Amino acid sequence: MKKAAFVALNKKQAEAGETTFANPRNSAAGSLRQKDPSITASRSLHFFAYSFGELSERRVKTQSQMLEWFKRCGFVTNPLWKKCQSVGQLVEFHKQIELERAKLDYDIDGVVYKVDRLDWQDRLGFVSRSPRWAIAHKFSAEKATTVVRDIEVQVGRTGALTPVAKLEPVTVGGVVVQNATLHNADEIARLDVRKKDTVTIQRAGDVIPQVLGVVLEKRPRGTTPYEFPKTCPCPLKTPVVREINSAGEEGVRFRCSGEFACPFQKTEHLKHFVSRRAFDIDGLGEKQIDYFFEQGWIKEPGDIFTLEARNAKLKLEEIEGYGETSVRNLFAAIRARREISLERFIYSLGIRHVGETTARALARGYGTWDAFHDAALAVAKGDEETRGEMDALDQIGDTVIDALGAYFKETHNRGIVERLTGQVRIQDAEKPATNTVVADKTVVFTGSLEKMTREEAKAMAERLGAKTSGSVSKKTDYVVAGPGAGSKLDKAREAGVTVLTEDEWFALVGRK
Repeated sequence: MKKAAFVALNKKQAEAGETTFANPRNSAAGSLRQKDPSITASRSLHFFAYSFGELSERRVKTQSQMLEWFKRCGFVTNPLWKKCQSVGQLVEFHKQIELERAKLDYDIDGVVYKVDRLDWQDRLGFVSRSPRWAIAHKFSAEKATTVVRDIEVQVGRTGALTPVAKLEPVTVGGVVVQNATLHNADEIARLDVRKKDTVTIQRAGDVIPQVLGVVLEKRPRGTTPYEFPKTCPCPLKTPVVREINSAGEEGVRFRCSGEFACPFQKTEHLKHFVSRRAFDIDGLGEKQIDYFFEQGWIKEPGDIFTLEARNAKLKLEEIEGYGETSVRNLFAAIRARREISLERFIYSLGIRHVGETTARALARGYGTWDAFHDAALAVAKGDEETRGEMDALDQIGDTVIDALGAYFKETHNRGIVERLTGQVRIQDAEKPATNTVVADKTVVFTGSLEKMTREEAKAMAERLGAKTSGSVSKKTDYVVAGPGAGSKLDKAREAGVTVLTEDEWFALVGRK
């Protein structure tokens, strides 16, 4: 939304006695979320074409040609782009755009650098959802000073305690800020932030408020250093413990030791469960989860799927803010999620260190919920053979395996999972090809591959139905070794595993 349109919209909202928006970004997002498309259509929204979606055929070879093609097709493209040949040219362009920023009729917070060649973008690929072929160079954030009213501690889904500064309201970058993260106990100690201190804050990336430092000359007399709580702020008042990382060293986070008995963690787990990349249940957001939890109607994930059957007694349609239509839509959204992919289901459980990418790797590695569940239970019981098999999966290591073992060792967690799986149908992972010479074979790539990157090699093997692993075990069928292959090659030879060069691999799978 352009700035001029934003001002006009807020004027219209104020005249109608309705809520005004904080900034163009929020008003654009709010406009897109409207359930009534006529409201969205009435807002002055604009669109720049930046990138392809799914295509049956690429007609260009570079990002710059893509933008020119968009323009010929009639799409609106941003004219503020440039093809650069060096880091110096990139930085100079960044400075130029930052100088022009205030004159633009729309808000920006930085410049994105992209590799121009599309085939190189393909080779570089992604880390989870983040491209390796693009990076954002943000502008300096706007700063302001205000007073700390209080310091509160929030408890996250994994029990991590995050201190938050409650501030005298102050406008930063066109947005009224009342809260700012203090990250952790070590950061509070480093900054020496105290209640009633005057602090400098900024919106990092023009979005997340954070405290930069204390204005010491304005510190009132008699203030005392902040003491991080030794017990969780939840009603159970369970002890707070400092996390230990995989190397056995103290981390920066403190966590509530109450685990899933802690009500804060329960509600955060439920919010994660219904989030967009998990079960994605429309109409069941944070406010609804908080309210239903307080009422005792939803205490664990499985309760969501029994809500409709219990509604004859609950009568949700009689609650303020609900009606027959919204309740009917909510139940329809819940029913639509009774079938879910294996990777989404694993991710939805909220196991520490198991994000989307790890959940996908586990789903592909085991194929079915029963196979994954049996393996997780075996790991929880200390089965070293199963642990070794899991460790052989690509992208899975000790930290993830320990987290899975700890999760499924807990009786409470197993009960939650069992009650949930009784309510939903978990789809098997997408099956790879089965009619190739390497189908169901386990392949390890090692050394400096010369004709393809390691990621390209793994992707090729998986398309052909093979499983890829990061380590050699007794279940490994092939090791493809490039120059500089070390211990994995030695281990393969000792175990009698078939070792192939890149050329031999291509010959085996019938590729040139």
